[in-house]
Amino acid sequence: MSVPDGADRRSIHWVEIWPFLLLQASCLAVFAVGWSPIAVAVAVGLYVVRMFGVTAFYHRYFSHRSFRLGRAMQFAGALLGASAAQRGPLWWAAHHRRHHRHSDTGADVHSPHAHGVLWSHIGWIAAPEHQGTDLEQVRDLAVFPELRWLDRHYYVVPFALLGALLLAGWLLERHAPQLGTDAWQLAVWGFCLSTAALFHVTAAVNSLGHLLGRRVWPTRDHSRNSLVLALLTLGEGWHNNHHWCPGAARQGFRWWEIDISYYLLRLLAVCGLVHDLRPLPARARADARRLRR
Repeated sequence: MSVPDGADRRSIHWVEIWPFLLLQASCLAVFAVGWSPIAVAVAVGLYVVRMFGVTAFYHRYFSHRSFRLGRAMQFAGALLGASAAQRGPLWWAAHHRRHHRHSDTGADVHSPHAHGVLWSHIGWIAAPEHQGTDLEQVRDLAVFPELRWLDRHYYVVPFALLGALLLAGWLLERHAPQLGTDAWQLAVWGFCLSTAALFHVTAAVNSLGHLLGRRVWPTRDHSRNSLVLALLTLGEGWHNNHHWCPGAARQGFRWWEIDISYYLLRLLAVCGLVHDLRPLPARARADARRLRR
């Protein structure tokens, strides 16, 4: 693991994130528990649902406030995002807001250009100085005690999900043995593999999203657009678009730029669960028209 220039090598404390390391190692248990169609389906379903929690709520709502939510729906979105095991909503939003303020400079803790790919992808989370939540970055969110509680006890939701999967697997093994699954299989596929994939794909937006792909907009950073990342992240791969208009709820600006999170947010808006999706600013719409010429 390379350390960025000026960083203290002692600041990388892997023991700080032992649950994360245990999660990665537990994926190897797939060879012991085997597989079943239902286990794979649960893994894929939980990946998609929780990715939406990260992209729509942790990112577009908590980090950028690109739409409005009632207080109950705000907490529901925070719980869904927390189920992805990427820490609490305030911690996540604080780091992401700092990323936008200092993108691809030395102050951007997960810039591959400033600190290297491995550090930007995973190394920075092992540094103790990044474990706490900078509440100054999220003063608008810190006024909600339920969000402060969830940020302090972010591990409750992933553990509850793991427990629910163990229970569901036990019940299926006992009452529907023809499905060929059990508690450990659902835990490994539905939680371990799915959660590890969620982390690495989300982290790839920070690392690969600033290295690979196409630059459409002249942002001050190195953000790029990638169809592959967009498909894997439900729309976050249009990263150069996002850095050009970070406050917009929509990240796929043009019709062919698939943005599944935005489509789902539109559906929630029709149902009255989210409100006031922030559109692309007039400047961006005019620029997009010029690109089509």
